[in-house]
Amino acid sequence: MPNLSDAERDAFLAERSVLMRIAVVRADGSPLVTPIWFIHRDGAIYFTPREKSEWFACLRRDPRVALCIDEQPHPYRKVLIEGRAELVHDVGEDDAWRDLYREIACRYVPDEQANAYVDNTIKQPRGLYRVVLADASKVRSWRMPVEGEPAMGIWHDRYYTPGTSF
Repeated sequence: MPNLSDAERDAFLAERSVLMRIAVVRADGSPLVTPIWFIHRDGAIYFTPREKSEWFACLRRDPRVALCIDEQPHPYRKVLIEGRAELVHDVGEDDAWRDLYREIACRYVPDEQANAYVDNTIKQPRGLYRVVLADASKVRSWRMPVEGEPAMGIWHDRYYTPGTSF
């Protein structure tokens, strides 16, 4: 499968309504995966857990994360990131980044509804985390071939048995 160029990746990460799934590690070592809203800016993925969420507690204990950002329709673009989440603003510092919180909400719902959502949840303390792509241990992306690209050989070489020809 073709990898996304940096420009294709950044354009995909800027699209409205694309959810991210975050995987964190529970205290017992089991995984926890949660679909969440995010925003990509300045080479980092930003996201905001509520103080009472299980995955926030997991991040406080162990900042290792795996992020999956993908789409259902063709060309099935995907970005996978593994790394460490950095707490940018802790609970109680919400006023310092409320505009970014509002901007994240506007990616998923119309502006008027996003403003109402932020206003209605403003008293629910949150933290702000980020994963800087340049600092991540792995960043992978791909998509299906688009018109004009060869349709054969779309899987990574490791998936083909020896002797496969196209």
